[in-house]
Amino acid sequence: MIAQDIIIRPIITEKSMQDITNKKYVFEVAKNATKIDVARAVEELFKVKVVKVNTVHVRGRMKRQGRFEGYTRSWKKAYVQLTANSKPIEFFEGMM
Repeated sequence: MIAQDIIIRPIITEKSMQDITNKKYVFEVAKNATKIDVARAVEELFKVKVVKVNTVHVRGRMKRQGRFEGYTRSWKKAYVQLTANSKPIEFFEGMM
């Protein structure tokens, strides 16, 4: 897999924005991507050094629309911690 296929999108929430000061970022990643794949993709795309990666499988939730019901899609989330001397990711800098 190439780096663009591994990192799908950044997760922008209040909680994820609080961790940016500690150089911890949150991304939606491909379901079959490993922690090593995610670390290499972030290093390649953003030119930073990664210390560790934690991943979470997010299950789909039951939703109803009138009399119809179904599940939202399941996906994978990755928490990426950068080194202390690494530069911050520029994409997130304008949101602070």
